[in-house]
Amino acid sequence: MERIVVVGASLAGVRAVQALRTAGFTGELTLIGAERHSPYNRPPLSKSVLRGDDDVTLPGAAELDEKWLLGRAAMRLDTIARVVTVDDGSEVRYDGLVIATGARPRRLADHPAGVHTLRTLDDALALRAALSEGQRRIVVIGGGFVGGEVTSTARSLGHEVTLVDGAAHPMVTALGTQTAQWLGDLHRHNGVNLISGVRVTGFDGTARVTGVRLGDGRVIPADLVVAGMGVVPNTDWLDGSGLTVADGVVCESTLHARGAADIVAAGDVARWPHQLYGNTLVRVEHWANANDQGRVAALNLLAGPDDATPFADVPSFATNAHGARIQIAGLPHLAEESRLVTGAVEDHQFTVGFTRNGVLVGVVAVNSPRDFVRLKRGVAARSAGL
Repeated sequence: MERIVVVGASLAGVRAVQALRTAGFTGELTLIGAERHSPYNRPPLSKSVLRGDDDVTLPGAAELDEKWLLGRAAMRLDTIARVVTVDDGSEVRYDGLVIATGARPRRLADHPAGVHTLRTLDDALALRAALSEGQRRIVVIGGGFVGGEVTSTARSLGHEVTLVDGAAHPMVTALGTQTAQWLGDLHRHNGVNLISGVRVTGFDGTARVTGVRLGDGRVIPADLVVAGMGVVPNTDWLDGSGLTVADGVVCESTLHARGAADIVAAGDVARWPHQLYGNTLVRVEHWANANDQGRVAALNLLAGPDDATPFADVPSFATNAHGARIQIAGLPHLAEESRLVTGAVEDHQFTVGFTRNGVLVGVVAVNSPRDFVRLKRGVAARSAGL
């Protein structure tokens, strides 16, 4: 390989470029990014950036001396000619390709002014400016990672917040019922008006949002809305490419795009069979996965499918809510049983283990970092029982 193209100036994309150079690749490297900003760190966007901190430094990104095409979106992939076409009509040729295009927020059909999503630095700066205009009535749609963190941050800034979540408890799929119930109580204890089990159907207001309509007929007054309803993988540009796309780029266990020896995928856009879970196809949307997967995908691209290493790292996530640290490892939603392992829920310091067929498949920890590390090792080792 003499020319490698990385599409997506994301965490996974940057880690791929770093790994290629560290491994001794001396050919031409081109990094294509749809945003005008140099690569940055996303986790602060829903927390410290909203409080006024502009530090989104992504370690190592500034040291890269590659060909950058920033503010340019990939529009088409020709896997036969090995060409990526970008939005200005130019074509970038490759011998090897890393797809790291990430994902974009889901949106309802109508988004009047005052309805925000949060995925990019520009999104965060726009939301921060709106939050600085004085005390607001904020409605957050979706109690997942982004929605929960924005809710916590907005409350710490003194705003009135209503959190609307379609599930019975916020983050119940990721956390399991016991911890999700605890999280709901934590939101309420911190002054959040939590509405669970109801979906948002639309917005009131034309020039600017004035309320959020719920499926049960209620309308929640709002000066500002943050829609955190999950994400959709950025794969539209792959239409007609011949790659298998189904909720992400479907890959082999080595992160090679299915049937393509010269293409790998990494980060939020990659969906691969995870060996720890019976080769169940998974797609993981979190920082640690993108950080590790970008490196492995790049090394496997150089090695080729026959000599590549399967990616079987234990998925690991973390979030903060009203000062509490929540850590998750494995895939708790695949479990058949769960049990409190350490601590007590009422003390806001505990761990919960999740098993399937008697094997540990996931763990959730609240303010318990040491127990989390120990149980995460058990997930990796496929430990029996708890």
